[in-house]
Amino acid sequence: MEPWEIREWYADYLDACNRHDLEAIRSFVAPSAKRAHLPGGADAWVEDMADLFDAFPDWRWRRIQLIVEDDRLAVHLRASGTHLGAFRGIAATRRHANVAEYAMYRVVGGRFTEHSGTGDAELLGQLRPPA
Repeated sequence: MEPWEIREWYADYLDACNRHDLEAIRSFVAPSAKRAHLPGGADAWVEDMADLFDAFPDWRWRRIQLIVEDDRLAVHLRASGTHLGAFRGIAATRRHANVAEYAMYRVVGGRFTEHSGTGDAELLGQLRPPA
């Protein structure tokens, strides 16, 4: 894929995420995708997204920056939503969370094959009560 094609492809992926369309999201992920510090594979990826959407029914991402180099993507996103369901062991707080996310991807054959990124720690920090 050419860089401009990858940019359009990623915009389609982000659209699927913002629609909370799990089957569409799955179509962007290789069955054996690797994720740093998280279980690998498309099933685990989609399960994590489903958990996020259940806990944050209004969760949305906005792309800030996207850099394409060969088969690699570097992405800076803003994400936000209201915590209305249990997430990673934290009961609903009804708090609005707003986080910066940074992700690195490898894309092969029109699918994510590798992912690493940030976002969870900042999100969980906003949900936990102050010490």
